[in-house]
Amino acid sequence: VQLQASGGGLAQAGGSLRLSCVASGSVFSGSAMGWYHQAPGKQREWVAGITVDGTSYYEDSVKGRFTISRDNAKNSVYLEMNSLKPEDTGVYYCNRDPTNWYDDWGQGTLVTVSS
Repeated sequence: VQLQASGGGLAQAGGSLRLSCVASGSVFSGSAMGWYHQAPGKQREWVAGITVDGTSYYEDSVKGRFTISRDNAKNSVYLEMNSLKPEDTGVYYCNRDPTNWYDDWGQGTLVTVSS
């Protein structure tokens, strides 16, 4: 399985970005998926998850600002990020949620939020 995240970039505080992740070589529709954030110098942490039937869950710091969605036909999961804050800076990865992760996390996509 390969996970390819994209859509990161530089944004100003208060701005928005939309991340995408495509999972190839897997039965994507049968897996809950999540987005994970690794801030500079810190461990990777879960930020949002979405079940097979589309129910979504969020870490408290992103509730009301981030929205996770999925398109099973495209083997894709998305993260709409609004009202960005400097602390949102880091590399974002997608993978299964909450565990049973695919071995290869891919390179992720870098988000940099300037104040």
